[in-house]
Amino acid sequence: MRSRLLVLALVSLVLPLLALVPRPAADAVPKPAPAEQLVVEVLSNRADLVSGGDVLVEVRLPKGVRARDVRVRAGERDVTRRFAVRRDGRYVGLVTGLRTGRTTIRATAAGGTGSTVVTNHPAGGPVFTGPRQKHYQCQETARNRRCEEPVRHTYLYRSANPLLPGLRPYDRADPPADVATTTTDQGVEVPFVVRREDGYQDRDRYTILTLFRPGKAWKAWAPQRQWNRKVLVTGGGGCGASYTPDDPPLEDYAGTIPALPGIEQSYVTALGRGFAVMSTALANTGHNCNVAMNAESLMMAKERLVERYGEIRYTIGTGCSGGSISQHTVANAYPGIYQGLVTTCSYPDVLTAGAQFADYHLMRQYFEDPTRWAPGVLWLPTQMAQVEGHLSHLNAIVADEGLFKSALNPKHDCPGTRTPVAGDPRTRYDSETNPGGVRCSVLDLMVNLLGRRPRAAWGPQEKAVGRGFAGIPFANAGVQYGLAALRAGAITPAQFVDLNAAVGGLDVDSVRTDARTVGDPASIRRAYRTGLVNEANHLDEVAMINHGGPDPGIAHDYSHAWWTEERLLADQGHTDNRVMWFGAVPLIGDLTWATEALLAMDRWLARVERDRSSRPLAAKVVAGRPADVTDRCLLTGLDPICTTRELDVLQTRLSTPRQEAGGPSANDNLACRLRPLRRSDYDFLRLPFTDGQWARLQRAFPNGVCDWTEPGRGQGPARTWLRYDGARGGAAYGGRELPAPPRHSGGGWAAPVFAPLLRQ
Repeated sequence: MRSRLLVLALVSLVLPLLALVPRPAADAVPKPAPAEQLVVEVLSNRADLVSGGDVLVEVRLPKGVRARDVRVRAGERDVTRRFAVRRDGRYVGLVTGLRTGRTTIRATAAGGTGSTVVTNHPAGGPVFTGPRQKHYQCQETARNRRCEEPVRHTYLYRSANPLLPGLRPYDRADPPADVATTTTDQGVEVPFVVRREDGYQDRDRYTILTLFRPGKAWKAWAPQRQWNRKVLVTGGGGCGASYTPDDPPLEDYAGTIPALPGIEQSYVTALGRGFAVMSTALANTGHNCNVAMNAESLMMAKERLVERYGEIRYTIGTGCSGGSISQHTVANAYPGIYQGLVTTCSYPDVLTAGAQFADYHLMRQYFEDPTRWAPGVLWLPTQMAQVEGHLSHLNAIVADEGLFKSALNPKHDCPGTRTPVAGDPRTRYDSETNPGGVRCSVLDLMVNLLGRRPRAAWGPQEKAVGRGFAGIPFANAGVQYGLAALRAGAITPAQFVDLNAAVGGLDVDSVRTDARTVGDPASIRRAYRTGLVNEANHLDEVAMINHGGPDPGIAHDYSHAWWTEERLLADQGHTDNRVMWFGAVPLIGDLTWATEALLAMDRWLARVERDRSSRPLAAKVVAGRPADVTDRCLLTGLDPICTTRELDVLQTRLSTPRQEAGGPSANDNLACRLRPLRRSDYDFLRLPFTDGQWARLQRAFPNGVCDWTEPGRGQGPARTWLRYDGARGGAAYGGRELPAPPRHSGGGWAAPVFAPLLRQ
């Protein structure tokens, strides 16, 4: 009883004392952390590759956070006013005025925060391609040395009069009375009026076209209803170097085949269905034969499109010759830019075709100059063609004159250069009078990718200017030209020996030398690493339709499409994500196939987009191909031939000088490994080599002949998303790895199912 009274007494004393202890304020009481933070997502590009000072951003709000309570800052600036809840319910804004370099975009609300770091680059570039050509002529209207100037908009329309095809100028102040109407693939009917945006990025021009309702607003978060959020990218032909801006190509076979009268261009069809159409001059290999610069310009233009027009469902490329090269190599080395490819007049890349054409260039100098033939040696035109792997010698002439000389001759007159002036490096190169001048070879345009020649290989001109020119990325040392024809008895041992002893090689100026071309080992290795050689190692997540026809001797034979097929098969074990069409019309197969292939590709990608399964994207691409989109031949009764490896009956799968020398049918060996020259290897000859002939062969192949059973020197897969600026300035020759893509960036480039590599 006494203990109970004691406890009560103690309690009565302590309670008043506790009342005197100060309590923490209500807002100082710790609250549980929110289950989810705000997420800041950069929609218009990888966050570290943004350009032009603008970026489209979404702030994802966790449950319970109201948009009106969110504040967004870009560095020290409050940019909250740029954001709002858009009609799709998302909190999105276009942040402008970014300074060059890194800026933190931070979103905060009560109890939560989120941020990302954006790295902005100048609109004039470069972003990841490294140091640019020093001597470059901007357009007269440029505001600065990066060739920047304000965006310009013009208007076009399609006439309802079928006798007036294509697009015609549209005057907003005085609209024409014959404007056609079109119904998009989303069922939206509008007048066929197109707005064309022309601007400058990366020191060159880009173009974006869309169906447009004049007088009505268009924002990235509220595009006009007729846009289906799909993009068609058009490419041009050829392979060249330029030092001044040019027009972006739009037509289906630009740079290779003139527009076909009466045949609607696929980009016009695409516009009518609601696509945006985009083209950049720098993605045209005829103007700029450099895969990294092709990709950079497309990346910057896609960013612009997302920021001003809206997020994209998927992007389809189309193009002939160089347009096929740009698609193939960009999709392989910079995956995520394209989701579908429509190729024709097809090549897999520049350099493996370039090696073929270099062989033609050397053979022509031998075949077309009988004074170089040994006594008693005579070459018939049919034998020349057989050694070259073609139907006639005409193919070699066209390839050499139209492609090789314009691409590899450093002295030729390329756009943006001036006539050589002795000692003036601002004018064009001349080996005698101006060795420090601007070189027009595409290899020099690729110098950041290939690197410079080592000092030990320098010639007189390089020594005079104190630097190596761009490395030579191919070799013909060890190639036994005409070996298959010799085995078949189509040429004599004397012809075989004379050709291989006299054909020679090329120096850094593409001038013939008596010795074979050895190439620069580092440049050969880099050609594969950078994706200049397309081994198709990263094409499994891209859908492809190739259409073509027989080649009448103009260097675009269908066999080049089979090179890609062979490489796909070697890499992924199948070619189920690629369809091959062959028709009777030279080069392109059929006059309507550019448009038909575009529509088929659209159906294919739409099916992939709807695939919500958990299987990998590559499997979705294969599964999504419509049942009626298959290999085909236009000629009735020949369909089975299109699904085999042998198309010789249709004269489509021709060969090359290296393939006729025993090289691989994929033609992806730029520089073979060597094995000893052995006389026993020629036991098949009815008339063996004489001792004199054997001695000539030994002099022609002092280090041995090609061992085609081994991979080529430096041969290997491309690395993706390389950058060519050095970590401490200058160039990173051969490229260095970009860091992993920043989280939550690049999602505006394609629908989520395509999972672009820009996004984690």
